Formats: sequence, C-alpha cells, structure tokens
Amino acid sequence: MLDQITPQISPATVSTNPQDALRGVDRNDKTAVREAAEEFEAVFLNTMLQNMFTGLQEGGTWGNGAGADAWQGLLIDEYARTIAESGGIGLADSVERELLALQEGAR
Repeated sequence: MLDQITPQISPATVSTNPQDALRGVDRNDKTAVREAAEEFEAVFLNTMLQNMFTGLQEGGTWGNGAGADAWQGLLIDEYARTIAESGGIGLADSVERELLALQEGAR
C-alpha cells in the first residue's frame, strides 16, 4: 500500500538546471521531455498554491487536528499535479521548448 503513494513534490526535489532534467533521458524521447516539463510546472504550481493557503484560519477542509498540515500539503500537491497534467498554465509548454532547444544545442 505504501508503495502506491505518490511522493510529495517540493522545489528541493527538482533541479533548477535544465540540463540536469535531461540527465538519463533518451534525447529522442519527447515524452520524457514533456514529463520533465510538466513536473517542473507542478513544482511551480505547488509553491504558488502553498502560498495561497498560507494564513488560512484553522479548520475548514482539513480540520484542526494534528494531521491537518500533512493533509493540506498532500491535497495541495495533488492540486498542483492535476493542474499541470490537464494543461496547466502554459509553463510546461515553454519549458519543453527550451529543453528541446538545449538538446539540439548539445548535439
């Protein structure tokens, strides 16, 4: 059961160097490049959404128990992933174009 849980994304888990995002990726596999771009967008959205939920009063959707912060983080993470996978805000498209351009320049 635990192996089915998707790890929470955070800015610390994704490299900011575009070349690092391509490390170990088949340079002809555009699907992997797209996935890397969507992951980058999901991290950006997660950070943005975390800031949006900061300062909300206790209670609401998550309650005010000991696990409320954990559930809030997981829900925000899922929001970010879902938004990025369903088209996002256009950031993944730009990142994908840049990654492909970097690949062309590296050949």
